[in-house]
Amino acid sequence: MLKDNLIKYMDAGYPIIYINSFEEIKTDRIILSALSGRKALEWNGTDGFVDFRTKRTMIADKTLSETLKILKSDDELEGTVLVLKDVYSFLDERDIIALLKYIALKISQGLDSNVIIISSLVKIPKELEKFITLAELEYPEQEEIKTQIRNFAEENESPISEILLEKMSMSFKGLTEFEIDSLLAAALTQDGMFTEQNMNLIFEQKRQMIMKSGILEMISLKERPEDIGGLENLKAWLNQKAEIYKNINAALDFGVEMPKGVLVAGVPGCGKSLTAKVTAQLFNVPLLRLDMGKIMGKYVGESEENMRKAIALAEAISPCVLWIDELEKAFAGINGSGNEVTVRLFGTFLTWMQEKSSPSFVIATANDIMKLPPELLRKGRFDEIFYVDLPNAEERMKIFEIHIKKRRNQDLAEIDLQYLAENTRGYSGADIEGVVRDAVENVFASGKERLSTKEIQKAIAETHSLSEIMKDSLAALRKEYENRKFKSASAE
Repeated sequence: MLKDNLIKYMDAGYPIIYINSFEEIKTDRIILSALSGRKALEWNGTDGFVDFRTKRTMIADKTLSETLKILKSDDELEGTVLVLKDVYSFLDERDIIALLKYIALKISQGLDSNVIIISSLVKIPKELEKFITLAELEYPEQEEIKTQIRNFAEENESPISEILLEKMSMSFKGLTEFEIDSLLAAALTQDGMFTEQNMNLIFEQKRQMIMKSGILEMISLKERPEDIGGLENLKAWLNQKAEIYKNINAALDFGVEMPKGVLVAGVPGCGKSLTAKVTAQLFNVPLLRLDMGKIMGKYVGESEENMRKAIALAEAISPCVLWIDELEKAFAGINGSGNEVTVRLFGTFLTWMQEKSSPSFVIATANDIMKLPPELLRKGRFDEIFYVDLPNAEERMKIFEIHIKKRRNQDLAEIDLQYLAENTRGYSGADIEGVVRDAVENVFASGKERLSTKEIQKAIAETHSLSEIMKDSLAALRKEYENRKFKSASAE
């Protein structure tokens, strides 16, 4: 809890406490509850230098630099907590950094004071890194959200059923109090009362809010389990995990451990990404995609904070599926040339995977497992690691059926799927989809009325399969997976 951490940090004399929060009003309440009789002053970009409790102006028209110069004497800051707001844009200015460093050094030498920075963005100048402790306002728990919804409903004289309250409180997980209030107001404006129709509005707004975080993306789910041709072992394993997720409380009471996640590695274009999307459908939970490229920040500590924020958001929204695509690119170079930031990010992720107990199921996909750090492949990180190879003959038949049915279902009965499968040895699922797509286009462009086996065979003859293009690298990957005894995603 933020309050407990604040009390601990202030009592221990931490010089600068950086609270990463968008909700200033709620953060103010928490700081007030943690002051324990201490005096508190504030500087903000609108009112300048004010009393923190009353917001009464202390000295009018003072810039942040002028305020810090006034306060840097021991007499002004002794027994005082200084709260700074709207200072993100000033944290690369030399005089501001120098003044904050001076005050931090004084606190380190015995001055009874603390500086608290409140910002929705994290920026830590290198010169202040050793003096700053990061803290974060947690997302509300489900019971807190229920209380907030009830209070809002009572204030607006709009009753809400217990069933709808349960659904809405679950859907609001991962949002701030401010965001929840905004969505409740929008829901009430839409229908004049709380109804099941509000859930669509909540989901769409929540998707936009997650997208605006710039780190996680909520993926729309259109794919179904029947869209995967083959991979029967992997699908059976995921179906078992899905049963746990659908009855999570009963499973935990029975003694089942919380599923952590799965690593799906192997040949490009053979259904790894599709599997991630289908997993969320099976579990009946949202799918969040973590873009590791967006994690990296340019300021000291920003990348690590982005990673912590992504993890915290995934845990708060849970139950959910967190999809990390091309995992090997995210942690490339860890075993030798990896930079310090990447190593720290890897450590944060590794620790979370080892210790996490929330129902946030991680599905990581990778094309080249040889580029992954060995620490990530040890037992205890993922529940299982599956290898996806090029589809076998039966799977190729199924993939052809899926893509022909999707485009020309009326022609499917006349097409020889077995013949096509026999003539596409070494083709990936993506190769086969491309063949069907090209064949359908060629039939239409030539003015013919039906898709035939012959037309698809023409498209096959004009396509270079993945096994031709990546022959040597695929053989090396296959040998590596066999040596490591990873489970095959396909049935024997």
